[in-house]
Amino acid sequence: MKEIIVAIDFSKGSIHALDYAIAFANQMKSNIMMVWVDSKASQDFAFSAETNEFRDEAVKSMEDILKSRKSVLKNGKLSYKLRTGKVYQEIANQAKINEASLIIAGTHGVTGYEEFWIGSNAYRIVSYAPCPVITVRYDFHMKEDRIKSIVLPIDSTTDTRQKVPFAVHVAKAFGADIHVLALYTTSLKTVQRKVDNYARQVQKFISDEGINHYIESVQADNITNASINYANKVNADLIAIMTEQETTASNILLGPYAQQMVNYSPVPVLSIQPKEIYSISTR
Repeated sequence: MKEIIVAIDFSKGSIHALDYAIAFANQMKSNIMMVWVDSKASQDFAFSAETNEFRDEAVKSMEDILKSRKSVLKNGKLSYKLRTGKVYQEIANQAKINEASLIIAGTHGVTGYEEFWIGSNAYRIVSYAPCPVITVRYDFHMKEDRIKSIVLPIDSTTDTRQKVPFAVHVAKAFGADIHVLALYTTSLKTVQRKVDNYARQVQKFISDEGINHYIESVQADNITNASINYANKVNADLIAIMTEQETTASNILLGPYAQQMVNYSPVPVLSIQPKEIYSISTR
């Protein structure tokens, strides 16, 4: 991976996400750019004394982080960028400019906590990102700085398989196992056979890449709950999803699957948009 963008708002959650990103980047031999967004400054007051003081404080905080973390990043360069605008748009814009391979952002989970912007913008960052995004909850700790187990939920949508190459790349870098989870959201046998067929294709791809893997199928009234429960069962370190997935009546009441995963999963979530499969640079 060429570069990882980390969203920073100086909250404990975003600093925790940075530490997660450093451990991740050390395995991937990636650079990290920290990005802070001044979402409060308006165009009219962009050069006011108050705004400049706010940005000066942000620069000082970034320099402090840089000083304390740069030696921990073993195989890449740590840098930062300050931007002004809407948080999710500016994080996405910087990722485009840098041709970043990945964005990592912290999340508070679903709370009323609004002092910092990361928690309330995590899903929007996922939605606007031009590359895969990993969202990390503030209380998740990577075991020995390693990802050992990745869950791949597979449903009946054609896009469900697009996340596999990126997940395989991560699994190879960390020496992780992959757990393929075939999700049945209906009792219709034709749909279940489609899920089974996709799961077998995914299993073959993973097997051909030489990765240790497991496969299991479950009936899922709510695919968010089913995925999280299974991830907890196998002690997973990462769940890989597409940002648009099939829905059932129960899912619609709770909101989109990807948004539920980002907000509720205690395990980091790798979200990939169902467009073209992202190219992965190993340089």
